[in-house]
Amino acid sequence: MKVDVLLGLQWGDEGKGKIVDVLTPKYDIIGRFQGGPNAGHTLEFDGIKHVLHTIPSGIFHDGVSNVVGNGVVIDPVILKKEIDALVAMGVDVNKKMSISKKAHLILPTHRLIDAASEQSKGNEKIGSTLKGIGPTYMDKTGRNGLRVGDLFLPNFQDRYNKLVEKHKQILKFHDFDYNLSELEEDFFKGVDLLKSLTVIDSEHYINNAIKNGKSVLAEGAQGTLLDVDFGSYPFVTSSNTTAAGTCTGLGVAPNKVGEVFGIFKAYCTRVGSGPFPTELHDEVGEELRKAGHEFGATTGRPRRCGWIDLPALKYAIMINGVTQLIMMKADVLDAFENIKICTHYDVDGKRIDYMPYDIVSTEVKPVYKEMKGWKTDLTKLSSINEIPQALNAYIEYLEQELSVPITIVSVGPDRTQTLIRERVLV
Repeated sequence: MKVDVLLGLQWGDEGKGKIVDVLTPKYDIIGRFQGGPNAGHTLEFDGIKHVLHTIPSGIFHDGVSNVVGNGVVIDPVILKKEIDALVAMGVDVNKKMSISKKAHLILPTHRLIDAASEQSKGNEKIGSTLKGIGPTYMDKTGRNGLRVGDLFLPNFQDRYNKLVEKHKQILKFHDFDYNLSELEEDFFKGVDLLKSLTVIDSEHYINNAIKNGKSVLAEGAQGTLLDVDFGSYPFVTSSNTTAAGTCTGLGVAPNKVGEVFGIFKAYCTRVGSGPFPTELHDEVGEELRKAGHEFGATTGRPRRCGWIDLPALKYAIMINGVTQLIMMKADVLDAFENIKICTHYDVDGKRIDYMPYDIVSTEVKPVYKEMKGWKTDLTKLSSINEIPQALNAYIEYLEQELSVPITIVSVGPDRTQTLIRERVLV
C-alpha cells in the first residue's frame, strides 16, 4: 500500500478538512503531518459545524485511526479544548486518536515570544496567528525543543524550567508585558490530559500499517504557497506544507507516497501579509468575501480575496507532484456574470507564466482571461451531471492549462455537497 497525500495548493483555507472528512471512509488511517493549531479545518455535516486545529479530520468516523504525526507542533491548551468539545459530542477521542512521541510541544512562552516578535515588527509583521508556531519550530531546529515523549521522563519539569528561562531572556529584549503563571495553569492542565492519551512511535505505527496493507491518508495544513522553502518567503509558515513534508512529518519514505490530492478554491484567498498578485481591492473582492464567508477559521480575520491564479497553481502542482485536483467553493462564484482567470504575470513588460523568485518586492501585474459565469445555484445540485455548461467549460479550461484531472468539485460546505467528477480517487 501507499500513503496518499491531501494538501492545499494556495495560501491555505482551501477546504482540506471537508475533503478529508469525505474521503476518510476509504482509508484506515488519517495522519496530520505538519503545522499546528494555526490550522483551522472546518467540517459540516448533519447540521453541525466543527473546526479542528490539531486533531485529524477523520475523527468523526468510526473504525478509522487518527494520528498526529511527529511533524506537528502541539499546544496542550488548545488540544484540551478540542478534545473537550469532541467528548461533549460523544466522540471517544482516546480510542480513535494517537499522538507521536516526537511531536514538539508549544509552551506558553513560545506564544509570548510570537506575540512580542510580531508586535516589534510593526508594519513589517508577517501576519502570524500568534499561536507560538514559529518559535516552537525554531526551538525544534535549534535542538532546544520539548517533545511529547519528554512528558514521561522524570526530569521533564527541569527541562521545561530550563527552556522557559531561556525564553524569558529573549522576552527581555522586547517591551512586552505578560503574566506567565496565569498561562501555565491551563498549560499544565493540558499536559495532564495529553499524558492520558495514546502516545506512540508514529513512524513505526505508520510503516507497519502500510506493510500490513492498511490504507493511509496524510492530511496537510496551511497551503503550498506558505511552505517555508517554496512559499512567498518571508511571508510563510514555519513548516513544509508540501508533499515532501509527508515524508519527514510521518516518517514514510518517498517511494511510499501514492496519490497526491491537490485542493484549490475556484478563486483565491489569503490571510495576513504577503504578496497576492490577483487580490481585488474593489467591490468584486468584497462580494467574493461575503459570498464565501471568507473569515479565518482560527483567527476570525477577514481574508483577502481575488481571482484564481494559474501561474501560482502550476507552481504548486509541480512542487507537489499532484495527481488529482479538487476544486472547492465553486458555488461562491454563482452570482458572477463573468469570471476572470489569471493566466500570466506581466513583470517589467515581460509576460511570464511562473512565479518569480522575488515576488515579495517585484511588481507583478496579472494578465486575465475572462469566461462566462454560470449564474446557477450550485448548492442545490446532487450530481456532477447537473452542472451548468459554463461551469463545465471553466473546469475543462483549468484542466487543460494545469494538465491534471479535476476529480472532485465542491458546491457547498456540507459533506453531501461534494460532486464526484471522475471515479479515480484511490
